[in-house]
Amino acid sequence: MAQIMAGDIRKGTTFEYKSGVYTVTEFQHVKPGKGAAFVRTTLKNVVTGQVLSDETFNPTTKLETAQVETKKMTYSYTDGEFYYFMDEEFNLTPLNYDQVEDALRYIRENDTVTVKFLYDNAFSVEPENFVELKVVEAEPGVKGNTATNVTKAAKVETGATFQVPMFVNEGDTIRIDTRTGEYMSRV
Repeated sequence: MAQIMAGDIRKGTTFEYKSGVYTVTEFQHVKPGKGAAFVRTTLKNVVTGQVLSDETFNPTTKLETAQVETKKMTYSYTDGEFYYFMDEEFNLTPLNYDQVEDALRYIRENDTVTVKFLYDNAFSVEPENFVELKVVEAEPGVKGNTATNVTKAAKVETGATFQVPMFVNEGDTIRIDTRTGEYMSRV
């Protein structure tokens, strides 16, 4: 099995730890004035969803990487209980709400996503880095209110709400960075 040094881990790195497989959701390299440097992480168990916050590692610690497979799939539909994703061979993979919760803010039916598998079991859905979504609800902008960094809430077609500049109106299509959840531009 391949190994990775704790000093090389990044967001999305997946490895075996404490008899489970975890993915890094947050990390920070800390170099205190006194003492040795360390890596502070927040880890999420890819199977159970359990979160371990403030796990620290010496940067030279070797960790066993987990073999995670990724597939491009299309979000097909939901039956209210499961969310179905189809691969290129038209095979459907059902996932529960906990597995797709984060991605649902950004995806619509027929959107392409990346599904991660561990030992042939799907555990995570990631939307494209940038998505374009139609605004379905937004307060009207006030004429003359063009001050920078003034934002308002806008609801998009997926049901999610994002902070957008005052000039964005209902019916506009906006570009969102799915890694940060931030508004990028009007399309």
